[in-house]
Amino acid sequence: MRDLRYCGVNEHYWYVAARSDEVKERPMRVVVWKQAIALYRDPNNQVHAVEDRCLYRQVPLSLGKVVDNQLECAYHGWRFNTEGSCCHIPYLLEKQNLPTAKLLSYPVIEQDGFIWLFLAGESAREPDLIPLKLPEWDDLNHIATVSIIDCQAHFSFLIENLMDMYHGHLHQTYQPWASAKLQNIERQNAQLDVDYEAQSYYKIDKIWSISQLFFPSLRRLHPETLRVSYIYPHWLCHLGQDFTIYCLVCPIHERATRAYLVHFTSLHAFKRLHRLPVWFRKWIKDRLFGSAQKLLDGLVGQDVLMIEQEQQAFESARQTSAYEFNPAISQVQAIIKQQSNFHK
Repeated sequence: MRDLRYCGVNEHYWYVAARSDEVKERPMRVVVWKQAIALYRDPNNQVHAVEDRCLYRQVPLSLGKVVDNQLECAYHGWRFNTEGSCCHIPYLLEKQNLPTAKLLSYPVIEQDGFIWLFLAGESAREPDLIPLKLPEWDDLNHIATVSIIDCQAHFSFLIENLMDMYHGHLHQTYQPWASAKLQNIERQNAQLDVDYEAQSYYKIDKIWSISQLFFPSLRRLHPETLRVSYIYPHWLCHLGQDFTIYCLVCPIHERATRAYLVHFTSLHAFKRLHRLPVWFRKWIKDRLFGSAQKLLDGLVGQDVLMIEQEQQAFESARQTSAYEFNPAISQVQAIIKQQSNFHK
């Protein structure tokens, strides 16, 4: 168990580095599993990613700016292209050559509102491996809300929290589900699917139903299937037909994790809405973006508090072993350990 909390990640996967709207003209610094990376957009609005350090004095390139499609260091004006090669030194003498050393460059894909990064680098890119898709992002029948998870804890604590639906006891203030009962576990390689029978507090079947997100007194308890999946390194949840939730994980180091929790509310039950003009449906989707923000942020806040307490207990050695009664968690732990050693 103790070894689990020191596990690294399998770099041969796509990780979310940022929201699309976070990456502007100015370079942006992100850290994905101990690798400092500079994200930036070129004049054609394409996103690029290279090591966040200048080859000269090692200062972060994210402190600089983009000039002629190149990343310029703020310190001495050295410029680097999208492949990580130094292509300009303003004071280079006539007989001097540019350095042959290169920065690491990373494949990036802008998809479904996020910047996805292949952590192993361009030279190790695997063409058949693609980022996890979020088909609901552009679907006019789904309303999105995004909450950022920042927790000072190893990413395994977060994944265990997400896969263990028995912790609904914690969320009595917001309570999206209750009375979870484990029904089935299926594992195939790096994917784990777990089915729970639960009681849901939300049902989106009438035009006024979405108001349940704002007024707890309108919620109606009803049975619902709850499926949670660990699709390494990310997480997916289906609560009946009305709600789909993704957690896009960005491990920073052994004691810090960032993740993006993306909540979708389905409007599939509103048949009349589907017959309205597309432009109007797009307007509704945009206007309702973030409609579950208070609920989602509240859930995240409660979870982060517990996850960080787990990390602190682990570090203080007060808890050298833990009792585990949910068999899904041992499967999650096995996947994390397996993937940590996969490319060593």
